[in-house]
Amino acid sequence: MQTWTGDPRATQVFRFGTCAYDPRSGEATLSYFLDNGPELIERLSFPHAPWPPDPSRQAAFLRTLDVLHWLAGVSYYKAALPAHIQFDGQFPGPGLAEFLHQVYVQGLAEFSYVNQVDAAARFRFEAGPETVPQAYTLLLPERALVAMGGGKDSLVGLDLLRRAGMEVMPLCIGASSLIGNTVRVAGLPLLRIGRQLAPELPALNAAGAWNGHVPVTAINSAIALCASVLYGFRYVVFANERSADEATLVTADGIPVNHQYSKSSAFEQAFRAVVHSYISPEIEYFSILRPFSELDIVRRFSSLTEYHLVYSSCNRNFHQQGLPVEGRWCRNCPKCRFAALSLAVFLNPPDVRTIQGGDLLDDPSQVDGFRALCGLGRDKPFECVGEAGESRAALAAVAERPEWQNHLVVRALRAELQAVQVPSMASLLQPSARHNIPSAITAALPGVFG
Repeated sequence: MQTWTGDPRATQVFRFGTCAYDPRSGEATLSYFLDNGPELIERLSFPHAPWPPDPSRQAAFLRTLDVLHWLAGVSYYKAALPAHIQFDGQFPGPGLAEFLHQVYVQGLAEFSYVNQVDAAARFRFEAGPETVPQAYTLLLPERALVAMGGGKDSLVGLDLLRRAGMEVMPLCIGASSLIGNTVRVAGLPLLRIGRQLAPELPALNAAGAWNGHVPVTAINSAIALCASVLYGFRYVVFANERSADEATLVTADGIPVNHQYSKSSAFEQAFRAVVHSYISPEIEYFSILRPFSELDIVRRFSSLTEYHLVYSSCNRNFHQQGLPVEGRWCRNCPKCRFAALSLAVFLNPPDVRTIQGGDLLDDPSQVDGFRALCGLGRDKPFECVGEAGESRAALAAVAERPEWQNHLVVRALRAELQAVQVPSMASLLQPSARHNIPSAITAALPGVFG
């Protein structure tokens, strides 16, 4: 690791270096440069060092590694936001260049808003030759690689796939022990892929680099795609719900800013097109929860009691340094508040207290945070939480339950619901027909997906 010198924001060129995979060690390396500064190398470790015997899968994997290289570059590009982008290795063709441009622009929209900088106006991915390489025909087993996050969504998704009779392999990226605990309760093995960011990033930040939110689900999707080709899985499954399509806020200029862009159906559609046209039409990337609202997912999760004491929806569990939250819930963030509110629709106060270790709906310091969740004169927080309408409907439903209606937060905000539109609970619990779930799965679960 080299010491960073100079102002990162003065960088003129961001350069994609090379990417490589060593079948002997199972390590992939992705390299990047800011001007002529030190090489920034990200490392990923695939356990058991797999290398497919089929030459087509080998070639397809190298293409997936290119896609990962380009998407993971957003973590390094955003440090400087230079106007020029160059490539030492593979150059993206026209369709891929447009896809990458949209992911960087939309995925950095929150970053731009928070930092008050227009990242979208600062660069453009230049396309390579017009010729587009043909995707590979791959023979992959009919089994699913399932991304796990340690929260309710991935657990509900895993349950649905198992009920559909699908052979599944839970996948996580990083060292989270919490994710391991939830998968252990499910009685399944866990494929854990290591990801180590370039160690120079802290020095870059200390030197004044731009910093903020990046579209991490896009990066994780590309890592999962690499794993599907290496290990042999036809289905790459995430658990992103339909509320991920709602903009977190709209700027004064009318520009939507979505914290969950890389979980949205727009990203899913775009990434599916890249997979089918550039990698293989046999690989199916989709979200198993796309038809459902957050409240419908919580309704389904409320009956999966075996997971209630091991899961967490608090993102403070998933920092790079490990597990910083004692008891799995910080009980002072938007994710914890939304979990408390949505669980209260389907569970009783003692059950929610047992899960979270406290009662946020009876805590006077949390009133304004719940007000923001419901969009009651506050912007929705930059977090992976349900739609403002869902929070309003949940609050209205909880206010009708005798065991909850006298809780301080419920009493404080109930009157404010009279001035806003509150969706009906029935409409929120109705699955949408807009999804990319394969018919082999929907047919095995009649009536579940609408």
